[in-house]
Amino acid sequence: MPTSLSGSDSSPDSEKPKKKSAGRNLPAAIGVGIGLGAIIVASLFVYKPVFIGVIAIAVVVGLWELTSRLAERKDIRVPLVPLAVGGTAMVVAGYVRGAEGAWVAMALTALAVLVWRMTEAPENYLRDVTAGVFAAFYVPFLATFVALMLAAEADGPERVMTFLLLTVVSDTGAYAVGWRFGKHKLAPRISPGKTREGLVGAVLFAMAAGALCMEFLIVDGAWWQGLLLGLAVAASATLGDLGESMIKRDLGIKDMGTLLPGHGGIMDRLDSLLPTAPVVWLLFVIFVGAG
Repeated sequence: MPTSLSGSDSSPDSEKPKKKSAGRNLPAAIGVGIGLGAIIVASLFVYKPVFIGVIAIAVVVGLWELTSRLAERKDIRVPLVPLAVGGTAMVVAGYVRGAEGAWVAMALTALAVLVWRMTEAPENYLRDVTAGVFAAFYVPFLATFVALMLAAEADGPERVMTFLLLTVVSDTGAYAVGWRFGKHKLAPRISPGKTREGLVGAVLFAMAAGALCMEFLIVDGAWWQGLLLGLAVAASATLGDLGESMIKRDLGIKDMGTLLPGHGGIMDRLDSLLPTAPVVWLLFVIFVGAG
């Protein structure tokens, strides 16, 4: 007589490998991603100052998320008002006055944080202002390099689009290759989901996209410059992602916020973009000039 397979470990179904999960609401993530992409492209190529406004809004929301999590998880009281005002000023100054304007705005923002915090009790003053200066550098100052790219007269929007495309392609390549072939952890103590195979995917995807973008989008650009640009983007985007993972692990949270369904918060989308912006800006200056 045939033996019943109910409750038996020899069932064919029990031997099937479990399907990998993306860990996110993919339909929501894709929908939000498309919506954000449409807003970025429309503002970027229609009227440059509108895109500066988009950067400023992202900076302010990112600062709000970061300072809120610091207060909730570590009781670090970072003054948001001078950061938000100074962060917006940094982005505008970078676009209008270049790198010099950005540095001046950064210095004034740090000073404003120190003075603003003086209105409260002196306990933990040094801790709070140190976190405030870190937040000013991490979010608005790094974002200012996007405004510096946009300021290039010949191909400003194309430079920003190249920066965004390469970062997204790097992240996508890391996810796709890592999800399918990933076996060896890249940094298990920081981000268990990242693999060495995924890093290879990020490098290959970003280098291919970089060659195409530099050849066809950037004035006086060359494909071989795009290969180097893509390699640098893959490295900086990965390090940026790991850096924010370190912050979130220290805070004991999964996401910085819940504003974007399927993505988390604004800071969860800026993690790889922020440290990549100065790298891309510098390589553009080296390869084809400030524009």
